[in-house]
Amino acid sequence: MAVLIAATTVDAVDVELASAKPAHTVRHVPMAALRPRLVTDRVPLAGDVVLARVTEVGQHKRIELVGGRKADLFAGDTVLVAYGARYAPDQYEAAIPDGLGPCQLVAAGGIAAVVQSSHAMMTTATQLEPLGLLVDVDDRTVNLRDHAPIVPRNVRQPCGPPWTVLVAGTAMNAGKTTVAAHIVKGLSRMGYRVGAAKVTGTGSGGDTWLMRDAGAVRVVDFTDGGYASTFQVPANEVTALAGALLDELAAEPVDPVDAVVVELADGLLQTETAGLLATPEFTGRVDAAVFAAGDALGGVMGVQRLIDLGLPVRMASGRFTAAPLAVREARAALGVPVVLSKDFAEPEVVGRLIAPAT
Repeated sequence: MAVLIAATTVDAVDVELASAKPAHTVRHVPMAALRPRLVTDRVPLAGDVVLARVTEVGQHKRIELVGGRKADLFAGDTVLVAYGARYAPDQYEAAIPDGLGPCQLVAAGGIAAVVQSSHAMMTTATQLEPLGLLVDVDDRTVNLRDHAPIVPRNVRQPCGPPWTVLVAGTAMNAGKTTVAAHIVKGLSRMGYRVGAAKVTGTGSGGDTWLMRDAGAVRVVDFTDGGYASTFQVPANEVTALAGALLDELAAEPVDPVDAVVVELADGLLQTETAGLLATPEFTGRVDAAVFAAGDALGGVMGVQRLIDLGLPVRMASGRFTAAPLAVREARAALGVPVVLSKDFAEPEVVGRLIAPAT
């Protein structure tokens, strides 16, 4: 308790913040300009920024910093992270706590929550002791939403949307991001200026760096809209967020992008993903879709589901394409081509993807 009391003074907070490891999720918050202090008597909300001490290093042994480097964690370290729920069948299901008691680091990108369930292969989560929520000089809780560089617009941009391909999949680790990155690479090799957007998921910079490495000239994701995670975010907010991210790419005034690759996290059964795919405001902006799956049957079922939703599915791919037998199974059952993930980087392959839309 003595630590919490000391940390509420401005000088002590300055010291704590100077030594804390700021996570990727809080990168848009201008700490120096806010001159924040700490409070310990408020209930945390999604996106609230918290200064916390690592009490025990568990599953996540490193935290992704603002600049992208992954820093090792040690017991006694202080970190700046954001509260958020997490949906990750292969890792953790986690909820925002109802107070500032002990919680866990549930994602390396910097999300604090309380673990509700976990995959059998996961070890105990890294334990956090919140030292306090950050508040600004006006006594307002510092929240990611208040410092987001991208906000929904009321009017669509007059320049018109670029050609847009959607990558969706069966579940976490189905190969969606790998497929999306190779599509970016292939389109870039064809001479397109490619933008990339990840509109749902858990805050992390890894996918952003991958898309940039693949050739995307502009990359945005939900954290740019002020969300550490999109799990349990109301459907109307997710729809507005997705539209804002796509509008941002379409509105680039200098050297605008002429193709966009959009990835949805997790699988078709995930609540926010399912809701977005049932929303005409979002699906109406999709010119082509690629479905990624971990197995052949998942690919067959997922492709049919997207077709039933009215999406223009052009190809299937994903982790299952690493197995030639699974590829043969899928090709025998599917009405769309099956493409190895890496082959999307070839102009002649990705060119077939965009041909129906031209």
